[in-house]
Amino acid sequence: MSESAAAKTTAKRQATPIPDPGRPSPSVSVVVATRDRPELLRRAVAAILGQRYEGFVECIVVFDQSDPVPVDVEPGENRALRHIRNERTPGLAGGRNTGILVANGDLVAFCDDDDEWLPGKLGAQVELMDRHPEAPLVSTGIVVSYGDREIPRLAPDRALARPDFLRDRIMEVHPSTVLIRRQVLLDRIGLVDEEIPGGYGEDYEFLLRAVDVGHIHAVHEPLVRVLWSARSYFFDRWKMIISALHYLLEKHPDFATEPVGIARIEAQLAFAHAGLGEMRQARRWAFRACRHNWREQRAYAALLASTRLVKIDTIVKMAHRSGRGI
Repeated sequence: MSESAAAKTTAKRQATPIPDPGRPSPSVSVVVATRDRPELLRRAVAAILGQRYEGFVECIVVFDQSDPVPVDVEPGENRALRHIRNERTPGLAGGRNTGILVANGDLVAFCDDDDEWLPGKLGAQVELMDRHPEAPLVSTGIVVSYGDREIPRLAPDRALARPDFLRDRIMEVHPSTVLIRRQVLLDRIGLVDEEIPGGYGEDYEFLLRAVDVGHIHAVHEPLVRVLWSARSYFFDRWKMIISALHYLLEKHPDFATEPVGIARIEAQLAFAHAGLGEMRQARRWAFRACRHNWREQRAYAALLASTRLVKIDTIVKMAHRSGRGI
């Protein structure tokens, strides 16, 4: 049985009503997968339950590889807080799927445990979704918080189609921003892919399937604060990243139809090989990326790293300070 079919069987949901002015505000289930970050988690949960939104909101905190510990946040009126354990594949994908399958809301959202929703996020997104009933999900812009800097990144104010996501990851459509119609998620998009090596890029792969269902829309303003640390969970896990990128290309072969998109992935492969010290491989992938798109800056970053004149850490920090990643 496929994950999509399993989701339908497990959830046994009715069709999701499309919001309109004559109906009550749709209920929202927010899934927060977490592991060993209690203070950041508390901030994330407080921001979710404190939304200026009149509809019902439940926050489902999914503890990965640990027993649930109650979060010290008072839910308040028309709010609920649940604590459960991830019983699926360890990691973010399994945690999110655990939450999805017990969600009660008309809409489902994700929030990373180190991110923070601004107060008007849900209200603005539900209004946008009401204007675009064909959209499987909506997003918002983000504020990248890195050290002492905050860099706003406005979301595109146009409909986003599959070619847009093949060409560019569109980082503003961050997993902590998405709001999804639950029944569309269960019946047509399917659960988060738990087979991706190390869970790397699972959010991007999910978006590539979601945009097959319909155009994605976003609130232009930055309504989620995204925390970037100097060393992310995936930093230094270069071998796993290489496997995950190859997995992505195999699952979505139409990357080959978008030179800009395939160049981006090839440049990321080049950078990962440089991180492993495999400089010949790094240069080979970087040159391939340049042949597809000579403007791909990651390729030049990988070539620079392959000379060993500049450390990988230095390049990553420079990218993060500009509000971008490798």
